Amino acid sequence: MCGRYYVDDETAREIEKLIQQVDQKLRQDSMAAVKKISQKDICPTQMAPVLAGRGSSLYCGWQRWGFPGFQGKQVIFNARCESAMEKPLFRDSIRHGRMVIPAAWFYEWNQRKEKNIFYRKDTPILFMAGCCREYEDGVHFVILTTGANASMKPVHDRMPLILEAKEIAPWILDDGKAKDILYKTPCLLERRWDYEQLSLF
Repeated sequence: MCGRYYVDDETAREIEKLIQQVDQKLRQDSMAAVKKISQKDICPTQMAPVLAGRGSSLYCGWQRWGFPGFQGKQVIFNARCESAMEKPLFRDSIRHGRMVIPAAWFYEWNQRKEKNIFYRKDTPILFMAGCCREYEDGVHFVILTTGANASMKPVHDRMPLILEAKEIAPWILDDGKAKDILYKTPCLLERRWDYEQLSLF
């Protein structure tokens, strides 16, 4: 489960490093997208910066978080790694629309409605695996989730599929390697508590 995450200036700087090696046109387009990143929480239905593929290169662009649901205003913002290849809604997106969602951290709430922040201590940015598809109003994405590892289990039984920096290009551009990455166990994360929820009582 992942229903909210955060991007900031550090997120933008890390994306810049990743796109330095692409051709000039893609780099210009990507840098224009990176310049739009500001410090804020990202919630489903909002536009967000993502890393995607064009030809054999990575680029940064903006997509909308969440596939339109089947019942009115419902939004589908996560897809399970274990079943995504079998479900018609996600199957083609996994095959042809893999992308990565960069974030400083993501949030998860426990059963007591307490907000927890998950992040990496060894790097200022998380890379979450996702997939996207085209709709009438543009490209939408979902975040792929997998079973929780030891760092996540005290709070929730699901977590985003976290990629290492070296897995970004293979996930997006290499069909063979992407299949293996889809079933990997994510790295352990750090956790801290946010006491914003105290205002609710």
